[in-house]
Amino acid sequence: MKTNHSQKRQRRVYPDELKKEAVSFLSSSGQMLLDGQAAPSVAENLGLPHPSLLYRWKAQFLDQEGAAASTLEVRVRQLQEQLRRTERERDI
Repeated sequence: MKTNHSQKRQRRVYPDELKKEAVSFLSSSGQMLLDGQAAPSVAENLGLPHPSLLYRWKAQFLDQEGAAASTLEVRVRQLQEQLRRTERERDI
């Protein structure tokens, strides 16, 4: 059975509101969500074909928001590392 090659798969277009909400769940590392779920799990829950969309959207929003967002992101990473250090010290 032959397939019609002229029928191309259409790209899904996601609303900006969905993109912003999805990105807001990502922590500064981009690896884990605030509630402890991994990005692949979130992508699946949102019906996204691949988690890389989340990372791409995050990069786009950071570019749009400019230097202030980048500075804030760096500060969040610093505070997260400080928190991990403090928690390790507490547990000793």
